[in-house]
Amino acid sequence: MGLEVQRDGQHAFVGRNDRGAEVRLGRAGAEGAFSPAELLQIAAAGCSAVTAEELITRRIGDDAKFRVGVTADRREGASELDAVHVAFDVDVSTLTADQRDALAGAVDRAIDRLCTVSRTLKKGIPVTEEFPA
Repeated sequence: MGLEVQRDGQHAFVGRNDRGAEVRLGRAGAEGAFSPAELLQIAAAGCSAVTAEELITRRIGDDAKFRVGVTADRREGASELDAVHVAFDVDVSTLTADQRDALAGAVDRAIDRLCTVSRTLKKGIPVTEEFPA
């Protein structure tokens, strides 16, 4: 099956993978659902979090809690995002200034090298659609 999105009602969709995970999609503002643009932003933040997790827990501790917020710039009425901004919220108070700088640099380098979503967004790729004839 791979990945799919199936209509589940008016303006309501469910995205699924072959491991049984599901996510609800809908138009912007739909109750209990992500809009596709929100999912794109969540993907960027999630990829950054997954990529940086080991670097952070190695330096802060295995039980380190952290949050990755995400926002986007969008012109009024535009049908695309102009920028996505990912921001880590992690307590680094136990680290020295040099250690904080080193961790921030390591996280940046790891995301630049390994985060598929951010790398793809920065690169810009073709997207194709097929519709039955």
